[in-house]
Amino acid sequence: MKRRQFIQNAGILGAGAMVSNWAFGGISLANDFPVVRTPLEKRHFNSAAIEAAITEFKAKSKNKELGWLFENCFPNTLDTTVDFEMINGKPDTYVITGDIDAMWLRDSSAQVWPYLSFCKKDEKLQQLIAGVINRQCKFIIKDPYANAFYKDENKVSEWKETDITDMKPGVHERKWEIDSLCYAIRLSHGYYKATGDKTPFDEHWLTAMKLIVKTFKEQQRFNGQGPYSFQRKTAWATDGVPMGGYGYPAKPNGLICSMFRPSDDATIYPYLIPSNCFAVVSLWKLAKMAEEIFSDKAFANECNALAAQVEAAIFQHAVYNHPKFGKILAYEVDGYSSLNLMDDANIPCLLSLPYLLGEDMARFNKGQAAPIIANTRKFVLSEYNPFFFKGKVAEGTGGPHIGLDMIWPMSIVMRGLTSNNDAEIKNCIDTLVKTHGGKGFMHESFHKDNPEKFTRSWFAWANTIFGEFVWKVYKEKPHLI
Repeated sequence: MKRRQFIQNAGILGAGAMVSNWAFGGISLANDFPVVRTPLEKRHFNSAAIEAAITEFKAKSKNKELGWLFENCFPNTLDTTVDFEMINGKPDTYVITGDIDAMWLRDSSAQVWPYLSFCKKDEKLQQLIAGVINRQCKFIIKDPYANAFYKDENKVSEWKETDITDMKPGVHERKWEIDSLCYAIRLSHGYYKATGDKTPFDEHWLTAMKLIVKTFKEQQRFNGQGPYSFQRKTAWATDGVPMGGYGYPAKPNGLICSMFRPSDDATIYPYLIPSNCFAVVSLWKLAKMAEEIFSDKAFANECNALAAQVEAAIFQHAVYNHPKFGKILAYEVDGYSSLNLMDDANIPCLLSLPYLLGEDMARFNKGQAAPIIANTRKFVLSEYNPFFFKGKVAEGTGGPHIGLDMIWPMSIVMRGLTSNNDAEIKNCIDTLVKTHGGKGFMHESFHKDNPEKFTRSWFAWANTIFGEFVWKVYKEKPHLI
């Protein structure tokens, strides 16, 4: 079944029957919540550290429905999506996105990210995440332009007959997205920082990382359009790339072209700004690892030089003086002064920049980025963003991928993760609790007026990042839990 068709069908099915003893709104007729988590004997992986966190959270949370959601959502990646084994003495972990049997570089990184802080308490969990890093390197070396892969390297994709591109066996989809490669760097650096373990970072890993930098440089397009092109025989405009598969013209200026967004939708203008921001901080992290682990100063300097070039281009070409909000970042630009003012719920997005930049915010644009990003946040969470929807039950960001009036829980999570305001954070939590459609899990999207109308009943990234959010609030602002 094609992904678009699956999503539509999942939304229809999701609006159907509820669990028999469940009354929507968080009240169970049996004064309890239904068991919807995968049974222990069917779980793919069990982490003692994660189970201890669930027990602790449920005991401390005043909101029993929130505790139930955390128990269901936070371990969902481990319960249902991971396939771990040892290959040639190295851990190897294949991670599907949920309802689609393929591993996205982006999703797999984000799905296991919140578990990093638990690795020191759980050696097996640490090994599992090391296996994700090893598996990602295999995929990047196979094809750095692909976004999703199969475990079976000889499997032929369902898109083989419709996609006009260099489609290799074992590749599920070949949509070039900057963030796919950034996420692989982010996970490697996060693992290294959390554990101090250098084992995954061998010559194979370094080969993959150097290929990432090579690919970024190719897509700056200073020397022609580069080796990548993509077209698809489809009625969905957002699934194909115009102009012979190379996208609309972009004036080379140091920014990196991305033919697709993190939503897997085609960009309008090739310079996708949130992803270019993500590339800058990813290159900084990669430079640090190259020098500390390999003493490779030449590669570290190459990473830092590329980051500086992209960073300068962002603030030269992507800053717009909005009549209401002041200086903000555009979502996409083309280098010819055209820009697209919007945001999409998929991460990286403009809303997510404080989350992805983290401690590097103080370094970004020589410390001058914070006010611009703050103004951008106000724009994103306003009626000026065409994909900010406000309805009877919720408000939040969506995007073209699903369509109008469909809010993504990830956008509500990200709003909470990037806020320091207690009232706003509490409102995000309350909204997420009341919009799971009675299922006990997060979804890809739900209708602004009716949370029972949703897409994707099994979307592990949304579940895990929800768990990341409420665990962070519990640790930092427990009075809100």
